[in-house]
Amino acid sequence: MSTPANIKSTSATSAAARADSTSFEARRRRRAWLFLLPTLIVVAFIALYPLAETFYLSFTNARLGTGEPARFVGAQNYADLVQDSYFHDAVLLTVLFTVVTVLSELTLGLAIALVVNSQFKGRSAVRAAMLIPWAIPTVISAQMWKWMYNDVYGVFNDLLVHRLGVLDRNIAFVADPDVSFWAVALIDIWKTTPFMALLLLAGLQLIPSDLYEAARVDGATPLQQFTRITLPLLKPSMLVALIFRTLDALRVFDVFFVMFGNRPDMQTMATYAQQTLVSISNIGYGSAVSVALFMIIAVFIMIYLAVFRTEEA
Repeated sequence: MSTPANIKSTSATSAAARADSTSFEARRRRRAWLFLLPTLIVVAFIALYPLAETFYLSFTNARLGTGEPARFVGAQNYADLVQDSYFHDAVLLTVLFTVVTVLSELTLGLAIALVVNSQFKGRSAVRAAMLIPWAIPTVISAQMWKWMYNDVYGVFNDLLVHRLGVLDRNIAFVADPDVSFWAVALIDIWKTTPFMALLLLAGLQLIPSDLYEAARVDGATPLQQFTRITLPLLKPSMLVALIFRTLDALRVFDVFFVMFGNRPDMQTMATYAQQTLVSISNIGYGSAVSVALFMIIAVFIMIYLAVFRTEEA
C-alpha cells in the first residue's frame, strides 16, 4: 500500500522529469535558432535590405545623373501615382493578364495533371515532354513566338490565311492593338501551363488510392470522385500553384519587353517600373511604382489565403 511519503516522492520525481524534459526542449530550440541565425541574417540582408531601401527611395526625389543629393519629398511620388494615367493602364493590363493567364493555366494544368496521373503506356515520356515549354528561357520563347506572329513570314498567318483559309488577310499579331494582348497571353499560357501541371501532379500523387477504391465500391461516379475527393484534397497544392503563378504574372516583364519594348499601350507594372528607373533614371518615382507592385501582389496573396481559409472552415 502506498504511503504518503512514497506518493510525495513519486510526484517529486515526475515533476523533476518534466522539468528536465522542458529544459532539454528549450535547449534544443535555442540550439536550432543558433544554427539558423547565420542563414536568417543572410536572407535578411539579401531580401529585406533591398526592400527597405526601395521603400526609403520611394519617399525621395532621387534621380541618376543629376549630381544632386536625394531629398525627402514624403508621399508626393504616391500622390503622383494616383494621377498617373500610364500607371493606371499598366495596373489594369497587368491584373487582366494575371486573371486570364492564371485561370487558363489552372484549368489546363489540372486537366493535364489528371491525364498524366492516370495509368497509360508512355506516361514517363509524356511527363518529360510536357516540361519542354517551361524549360525554354522566356526571352527565347518570346522571340520565337514573335517570329511566328510576323505578318509577312510568320507561321500563324501562313497557316490561317494560305493553308486553312480561316482569315482573308494577314494579321500583325504584335502590332494590332485588338489582338496583341491575347497574343502575349497565349505565349505565357503555353510556357507556364506545364509548371502548373507539375505542381498539381505532385498534389494528386499524395492522395491515397484507397479513397478512390472505396468510392468506387460505394458506387460513386468519376465526377463525384473528382468533386468529393480530388478537389478538396488538392486545395493545398492549388493554393501553392496559384500563389507562385500569380507572383510571376503580376511581375511579368521579359515576355512583354521582348514583344513590345516600351510601347505605351502594352506596358505592365514591371516594364513601367523598368522604364522609369532605367530609361528615365527617376529612382524615387520608379521605387514608388515598385512598392505599389509589391502591395498589389500582397493583396492578391491575402485574398487567396482568406478564400482558402474560409472554405476550409
